[in-house]
Amino acid sequence: MKTLTIDSKLFHKPGMRVDGAYHLSDGPLSRLALSHSPYESKTLSLCSNRIFSGNIFRRTYVESSEFGYPYLTGSDMVKADLDTGKFISKKYTSQKENLEIHKGWILVSCSGTLGNTVYTHEGFEGHIGTHDLIRIVPNGSEIKSGFLYAYLASKFGKALLVEGSYGGVVKHIEPHHIADLPVPVFPKPLEEQIHQLITEASGLRVGANELLENSRTTLLKEAGLSELSSDEYEFFGNHAASRKLSVSSILSSEIDSLTINAFNYSRRIKTLIERVKKANKSISLIKGLQEPGFFSTGSFPRVELDSPNAIQLINQTDIFNVRMVGKHISRRKVKTDKLVSYEEVLIAGVGTLGENETFCRTIFAGEELSGKLVSGEFIRMKTNDIIPPGYLYAWLSSDYGFRLIRSTQTGTKLCRPIQALLQEIPVPVLNETEMKKIDAMVKQAHTKRFQALEKENQAIAFVENEINSWQN
Repeated sequence: MKTLTIDSKLFHKPGMRVDGAYHLSDGPLSRLALSHSPYESKTLSLCSNRIFSGNIFRRTYVESSEFGYPYLTGSDMVKADLDTGKFISKKYTSQKENLEIHKGWILVSCSGTLGNTVYTHEGFEGHIGTHDLIRIVPNGSEIKSGFLYAYLASKFGKALLVEGSYGGVVKHIEPHHIADLPVPVFPKPLEEQIHQLITEASGLRVGANELLENSRTTLLKEAGLSELSSDEYEFFGNHAASRKLSVSSILSSEIDSLTINAFNYSRRIKTLIERVKKANKSISLIKGLQEPGFFSTGSFPRVELDSPNAIQLINQTDIFNVRMVGKHISRRKVKTDKLVSYEEVLIAGVGTLGENETFCRTIFAGEELSGKLVSGEFIRMKTNDIIPPGYLYAWLSSDYGFRLIRSTQTGTKLCRPIQALLQEIPVPVLNETEMKKIDAMVKQAHTKRFQALEKENQAIAFVENEINSWQN
């Protein structure tokens, strides 16, 4: 049984609520913790130039950036890679200035999953955000923006953000619900230290994304491969009416017992494979892997456990996010050889064919993922001496690699790659110096992402430790 003694004056603040469950929930407990602050506090509205959500608008999706703005949903904003492939029409998107996202803002998810926060960097510039995002524009004069983000991302800030939620199945919060949220004023040296950590983390993430983009660009250039246009592969997204249907005939002798799925015999994909092989020396994917080739985590008991001895389990949704939250489960019957090792390459092995889905996307196991447990849906691999792991990741995460992986799929609602086809997709082999250069870029990028997360965690810990110290 949980108990708490409070001052009767606190009954008036939430509207005469006297039920114990409310006062024992995270929001009121956070307010109680903040009430012990030895410093003054300000409201969120006083620390911001503006708190707003975008206007509701008609979302008309288009094929490319030529006719559309890059678009972010609440689930997209927390991803490490903001290139989601979603574009909404420039022509039919009204009030763009009220929807566009700029760097130095704080975004808060306000529908469904509530209270997730993001500090925007240069990579967010020019993106259109869903109306289901609250935008906080810090003024920097009262409280530094990095500190404000760290506070809102802390357990205390998040509890207060979601305190005023409403709705049945789908919960919501509105900008006016959080305008009066209390923000403690820390001593200036501590505030500056926290702000600096957040801004450094933001810069590291920008650098990491640039390195990864450069690694793929360098690979294609050195391999003599041009950028792909959407007419050169099969896809399941919004496309122009002028796009030609993918119709072709093949000889019966070309069909084997492995598959009768027309998608696996795509002429467009066959043309891509021929282009890769003609442009440079190449090997099949399986020849660049250690024995046994592809492998998976397999099955294991998933007993959720709230304990420091629990092990973190990462699924396909969490693994692409800036912060891999996952679940914590019992270590019982989880063998250590099932844990991810540094430099592994993983493919999201189950999902649907939507252009924005994670199915068939590739992951490089950097410092953050090393030693974690991933679900059995991932196709995992380790490279041999022929192909460096970072280089393989750069290839498989490029447009060429992704489309070739997708071409091996089978299934209806939930699809999976046919591994016998997957192991035969071509991997260009460059000279050793170039491959090691690309490998180093990928590893450096993931190190930057890890360092960014460490700095952000440190900043949030400073906030939480300071507030906890007031309770003594």
